[in-house]
Amino acid sequence: MRRKRPTRDDPKTAALRARGALHPHPELVQDEAFRRQEFFDARDAVQVKYEMLRRHRVDERPVTEVAQAFGTSRQAFYTAQAVFEAEGMPGLVPKRRGPRHAHKCTDEILDFVDRWRGGEDVQVNEGPGEAVKRRFGITINPRSIDRALARRKKKPKEPERSNP
Repeated sequence: MRRKRPTRDDPKTAALRARGALHPHPELVQDEAFRRQEFFDARDAVQVKYEMLRRHRVDERPVTEVAQAFGTSRQAFYTAQAVFEAEGMPGLVPKRRGPRHAHKCTDEILDFVDRWRGGEDVQVNEGPGEAVKRRFGITINPRSIDRALARRKKKPKEPERSNP
């Protein structure tokens, strides 16, 4: 049974992409079930990982063979296995890559920018990015500074606790 090639505007592809579960290289999945049965979809990264783990555990296929059939490395197999054992199916959903927040915009830097915008330590024709570079020796995009300051202003301040 031959599967139709998905079109670029395929709703399932769009849904997988939106949820971060679109397999980056479905063409590498050479497992027989994914090539012959419509139920199995190599574009679905979660389904591919789960079936890879199942093929090893239930069908008792060797890790090297399974990894090759699913277009991945042995290391990626063992990583998926460990995550699955620790977190179950939700662990197989790909995680967002990259920084999770403005890691360079520490409280110290944001406090400095607040003081700088108030007129403290200002030099002629200098923006906040240049001021931070001069003072701390690191480069931060001025827009990143603006976003971090806006987030900080939205965050409610915690009441101070007195120690009994």
